[in-house]
Amino acid sequence: MYVELSKIKKVFFVGIGGVGISAIARLMLLQDKDVSGSDLSASLITSELEKLGIHIAIGQSVELIPKDAELVVYSTAIPKYDAEFFKKLKNFGVKIASYPEMLGLVTDGKYTIAVSGTHGKTTTTAMVAKVLIDSKHDPSVIVGSLLKDYKSNLVVGKSNFFVVEACEYERAFLNIKPKVLIITNIEPDHLDYYKNIKDIQNAFKQLMSQTEHLIVFNGQDKNTSTLVADYEKNNSKCGVVDYTKYLDKVPKLSVPGEHNRMNAAAAFVVADMLNINVADTQQSLAGFSGTWRRLEKKGETKEGTIIYDDYAHHPTEIKASLQALRELYPHTNDIGVGVYPEGKKITVLFQPHLYSRTKALFDDFAKSFKGADKTLLLPIYFAREVKDESISSEKLAEAIKKEGDNAQAFPDFASAEEFVKTLNLGPKDVFVTMGAGEAYKVAEKVFDVKSLSI
Repeated sequence: MYVELSKIKKVFFVGIGGVGISAIARLMLLQDKDVSGSDLSASLITSELEKLGIHIAIGQSVELIPKDAELVVYSTAIPKYDAEFFKKLKNFGVKIASYPEMLGLVTDGKYTIAVSGTHGKTTTTAMVAKVLIDSKHDPSVIVGSLLKDYKSNLVVGKSNFFVVEACEYERAFLNIKPKVLIITNIEPDHLDYYKNIKDIQNAFKQLMSQTEHLIVFNGQDKNTSTLVADYEKNNSKCGVVDYTKYLDKVPKLSVPGEHNRMNAAAAFVVADMLNINVADTQQSLAGFSGTWRRLEKKGETKEGTIIYDDYAHHPTEIKASLQALRELYPHTNDIGVGVYPEGKKITVLFQPHLYSRTKALFDDFAKSFKGADKTLLLPIYFAREVKDESISSEKLAEAIKKEGDNAQAFPDFASAEEFVKTLNLGPKDVFVTMGAGEAYKVAEKVFDVKSLSI
């Protein structure tokens, strides 16, 4: 697919409220193009885009696309979950491009630093971006969240550096030709698309073959290390660096958790490659305050309960987030008196994301809530998947209890909200909404906590 963007004046985005696709919409607007779009529902992101002057229609049909549109950019969910609309779109008589294809187009010819992996992409991308921005390298950045310093998922710089989050789903990242590739880890995920871990590794292998200068990888991750060793043996056209060797350089961070120290180590390799002073890199990373919905502290209730929101939706991510919270808030005893003054009880309200993921990783999910004192489960967020009666939050709750943990499932949001109100949470409690769906809405209703605090 080739589109000469310089000649395109009017662009329409289907699914414009998506975190990634909205960044491309912002970028097109900054390039003085006429930008409009549609989404199935209004959101914080669509509201922010409308403030920029982008007209957004609620709904999804070809009738919403302006007749004089020259390019339609669509979310990757469209072909899979609305095949009839996508068929009409292909016959609409206008150039079309997916979000991943657009990401390839806008980074073409740039010194692209791509951050990939099953977990940690967003935070690592944001850390790399901060180090480059603080060191006056003036990069452009597209990240799968909102950067707190910019209140945006897009930064447009004047240099040739472009830092991007590269997602492996449906091999989307193969549209990118990185100069530098970071691989944080490789684990089973997106098994509604990939056949198995070998299939996932093959996708990363192809991305490695497209990388021109440097591969930065997690030497403690077996699936990644095996792939890199094979690459070095058979097709090593660029350098490789194990970023775990930089862990001793990572300063004390503002964001907790061993996973964040690993993310910072990956950013350190890029800084070292660019000859950024070690002390400057450490100062930049020490000042990193996180991104939207990545273990984001929302505030405290008037009763003193601390509220967090987290995007974790894979067992490894859940365990990492709970480990990070336990660094901040060690366990209390049964009557809530901390063994340490900062001791807290942690209640997690989790919404599983997709029937396919919950089913494929069911046993791992059941074991992933060990760091919580109580786990509450909302119905599975199935996006547009067909309902699968063989899996449910109720079944997951039973499996969690068999692992010796406290868990309870709820049939809907309303019943979960009413139950949370009865918990009488106070100063010895931490309440965490967790998942890629809409669990945060419960905290908004019960605790009057806004969904975005940056």
